[in-house]
Amino acid sequence: MDKLRDFLKTWPGRILLVLCLSPLALLGIESYFGGSVDPNQIAQVGEASVGLSEYQTAVNSRRSEILDQLDDASLLNEDVLHEQVLRGLIDRTLLEQQAGKLGMTVSDDTINRLLRQEDIFQDAEGNFSNDQFSNFLRQRGMTKDQLFAEFRNQLSLDQLNASIVGTSIYPMKAVNQLIDLQLESRNIWLHRFNWQDYQDQVKLTKSDIESYYNTNKEALKSAAMIDLAYIQLSPQTITVADITDDELKQQYEGYKQEMAVVDERQISQILISGDNAKARADKVAARLNKGESFASLAKTESDDPTGATGGAIGSFNPSVFGSDAQVVEEALQGLSVGDTTAPIKTSFGYQIFTITEDNGTKLPSLESMRVELTAKAKEYKRQEIYADKVTAINDLAADGFSIEDIAQQENVALKRLKDYRKENNTSVLAQPAVIKEAFDEFTIQDQAVTSGIEVGNGTVWAQPSNYRPTKTLTLNAATPQITQLLRKQKATDIALKQAKQVATGIKTLADINNQAVNFQVLADVNRQTSQLTEKERGMAFSQQADDKGIVALAGATEVGATVIVGDRIKTQQQSRLSDVEKSQTAGIIRDNLGQDQLQDYLDYLRLLYNVEINEANMAGARDR
Repeated sequence: MDKLRDFLKTWPGRILLVLCLSPLALLGIESYFGGSVDPNQIAQVGEASVGLSEYQTAVNSRRSEILDQLDDASLLNEDVLHEQVLRGLIDRTLLEQQAGKLGMTVSDDTINRLLRQEDIFQDAEGNFSNDQFSNFLRQRGMTKDQLFAEFRNQLSLDQLNASIVGTSIYPMKAVNQLIDLQLESRNIWLHRFNWQDYQDQVKLTKSDIESYYNTNKEALKSAAMIDLAYIQLSPQTITVADITDDELKQQYEGYKQEMAVVDERQISQILISGDNAKARADKVAARLNKGESFASLAKTESDDPTGATGGAIGSFNPSVFGSDAQVVEEALQGLSVGDTTAPIKTSFGYQIFTITEDNGTKLPSLESMRVELTAKAKEYKRQEIYADKVTAINDLAADGFSIEDIAQQENVALKRLKDYRKENNTSVLAQPAVIKEAFDEFTIQDQAVTSGIEVGNGTVWAQPSNYRPTKTLTLNAATPQITQLLRKQKATDIALKQAKQVATGIKTLADINNQAVNFQVLADVNRQTSQLTEKERGMAFSQQADDKGIVALAGATEVGATVIVGDRIKTQQQSRLSDVEKSQTAGIIRDNLGQDQLQDYLDYLRLLYNVEINEANMAGARDR
């Protein structure tokens, strides 16, 4: 920090301040086209402030971005979201003030030129439109001077960011060295000394525990916990009764609408009425089956005036048949051009139909789609029942019913979680959305049932009880935790001592087999190997061996202690990266270094400007 502060006082340091913030810390220039600033403040930053409306808009925007990437909205941690957005807005405000203090500005001519290039202000021919510019200002309640001021401010920040993030130095020589490190490999022999194997040798005294407690008392706190009773409902748990024919037909009609089906079947009819209509109709059907012409029989046998024209009645229209529409449609279903129906009993008598032309969409029959339509009908019914049940449970929760009563009334299994934690929660309900609602101050105080919390593809309702807030542990309460921690530390020390003794006795490859412990042969491994833990990977390539020799290393690791024997480190002669890929790698490294420089600079600005957060407004914004 001191080196950075000294550098910023120099002329190159001042030039370095001429750039823009990263997208993580700043809203882009399009944010200025979203509305004016709310006077209610969420934070005071030096002589400037972060507006409540600005803050809420940024939270909503960032939330939408994250939810677009999540399958389960309950995984979104609202507290972290609010903290990150607030920090970003404060960072922006700090840089805005510093840019002003350094006299950074952009001329009106430059702003005019840039605004004329914005698509939002251009007409159909691509020319700047004063009318569109005026409408833009009017819709947002802004003046031209206000827009220019905000545009000028954003451009100054853009310059500030580019100068900080874009000027980090990382030479290609260093990039090549970094790539070479990733290409290193060596043969490894390994033995782990697990600390658990040495814990019986550990002797802890009361004085050891008390000393640790007194030194680390403030860090020894109990976790905030509750006992949680909950019910969970998902569509998959809903039992659906058998599907009726009406429900199946409804799905088929929906399928036809979805496929934008246009019924263009041309049909003809023969109507037989009177006392002996059934017998006459059967005789006509028999003659049709023998191959006689439908049009000819319609002219001689039909009792309807359409018989004179061969029985043609035009396109099929269910509304023409009134209450008979369904039986007629079922009879026509699946028929091709030239096919005839059996005699159908309708309110007019007995009717026989044939299809003379079909220019409509060809659709599979209901029967051929029965399995698919049945599944869709069941899912539709399941979702409908699920939605009704969610509404009913929410109403019961709002009316003050206990979780036990709700579970019994709605026939849903009641489940319980004892010692449900606010932090480091690894239970089956570890989603941030559930934790937030379960530990809500009013929910805990009233021991109320939460409203439905969407989790994955289901919903959870929870009722907390027996709340235990975070507090500093007493010596007696902390003793088991301290004992376990000290036992592990001391057992690891014993394991490390053993590891160092073994490593000291290994000078040649032959010495490996002469040890009292057995070594695992890992053969040729590189820095990316998954066979070693993180600490072991660091140790494995920390020291080069002599030509044709080996090196034995011992160190404390995640498991306790590890001895690693390695031969000479080898580097591949040819890098698998092209010159273009190396250049891209260097760019990524420089960007990362630039972000580090930016964070260092923001820490420096926090020493210059006082930052005060309006906790009341912040809490109110989080509850919205």
